[in-house]
Amino acid sequence: MRLLLGIILGVILTIGVAYLSDASTSGATNAATQASVEQRPMVNWDVVSKNWQSLSFGVRNTWNKLAAR
Repeated sequence: MRLLLGIILGVILTIGVAYLSDASTSGATNAATQASVEQRPMVNWDVVSKNWQSLSFGVRNTWNKLAAR
């Protein structure tokens, strides 16, 4: 049980840190940042959103199939 909780906590922390990092770099608009190479976000959040919707749809369909039996 501890291992599963540790894995879940690790995934949540990793996603949270990536999101905070992307939010802080995309909001910076000072001259030094614009003069240097533009930093791209670490994660394409549109793709993450699409994948999450696909995953949740698949899980929901599987659950409905199991519950209907």
